[in-house]
Amino acid sequence: MKEHDSGTRTYIVVWGALVMLTVVTVAVSYVHLGMMNVFVALLIASAKASLVALFFMHLRYENRLVWGFALAPLFFLVLIVVGTLSDTLFR
Repeated sequence: MKEHDSGTRTYIVVWGALVMLTVVTVAVSYVHLGMMNVFVALLIASAKASLVALFFMHLRYENRLVWGFALAPLFFLVLIVVGTLSDTLFR
């Protein structure tokens, strides 16, 4: 297995992106988007979680087997969220 050193600069850039996305999350929470508020919040949260997984958990440099184990629970998470939202929206 190759060892990858991302470097301090990469971590600082990713941290800055996470801070920026947090500011965007707070700013969007003050905007009335109706039912789209949940969608936008989940989209931003997914972007932040992806950055953390890729860079801080070093998933970016892993092989396909590890990616499979990391992405399989996301499939079930999507099923749960879609099921809950569809039940809530169509009552």
